[in-house]
Amino acid sequence: MGRYIIRRLVQAIPVLLGATLLIYAIVFALPGDPVAALAGEKRLDPHLVKVLREQYHLNDPFLVQYWHYLTGLFRGDFGDTFAGVPVTDIMAGKFQVTINLAVTALVMEAVIGVGLGLYAALRHGRAQDSLILAATLVLISVPTLVTGFMLQLLLGVKLKQAGIDLFPVAGVAEGLRGYLLPGFVLAGASIAYLTRLTRTSLVETLRADYIRTAVAKGLPRRRVVGRHALRNALIPLITFLGADLGTLMGGAVITEAIFNLPGIGQQLFTSVYLREQPVVVGIVTVLVLVYILANMAVDLLYAVLDPRIRYE
Repeated sequence: MGRYIIRRLVQAIPVLLGATLLIYAIVFALPGDPVAALAGEKRLDPHLVKVLREQYHLNDPFLVQYWHYLTGLFRGDFGDTFAGVPVTDIMAGKFQVTINLAVTALVMEAVIGVGLGLYAALRHGRAQDSLILAATLVLISVPTLVTGFMLQLLLGVKLKQAGIDLFPVAGVAEGLRGYLLPGFVLAGASIAYLTRLTRTSLVETLRADYIRTAVAKGLPRRRVVGRHALRNALIPLITFLGADLGTLMGGAVITEAIFNLPGIGQQLFTSVYLREQPVVVGIVTVLVLVYILANMAVDLLYAVLDPRIRYE
């Protein structure tokens, strides 16, 4: 197991380098001058412009700029913004909001998605099964922007007008309450996909020979489903959830904009607009690390769920 973890970490290095190189090249290719974007409509002193461009290596070729960034990254230094603020200070506060939002969405996705999928699988072919499939189809079809504004209006504004203040309309509220509504909006499509995946995986597992044998032996239905069927059906579900964690964090731009959450999505959009190269590449680098670590955790969970899987 130890050799496997070390091997996966070594394999992650070229992935990390490739991702940072690609995003750095995209940001480098954007039109406009980042120093001019920093000043806005005002005109900076030519001497100050020259100093800033030399300080941030903007006059150097692309590969030289990337090398300066990469050497700092291996020292744990993500660099500074063009306003002189350390990138780590910006990401620290923003990532906390996005992590809270993504974890809330992931927990909702796991509980609701697996629960509805299990319920639909146990009632395969009945009216409840068809109703759940229809509901998931609607949830997948409706864009996140529409879902967010509808729930914000109905559960935020209308309920508050009726004297029931359950969900904040915008901003970060104290505790978990402020993340419930945006968390559901962010996880909406994933809940639908996970429900369908759980249903399909469990229906196929319940048709297996060893399940028929367990039923024929007279084992209680709860034990057959929970101990035998659900455990073997969890492997594709764990894979989906592990990959979806990075997707939720990276795809929170729209949700954070709807609910005015000061997370990493809004910061990424602003940084791209202002061509803040260190901030954009720093955020993407952390998101890539989240993907890598989540996939590694998923692979290690395989051996827990299925003892036949071994990493040599």
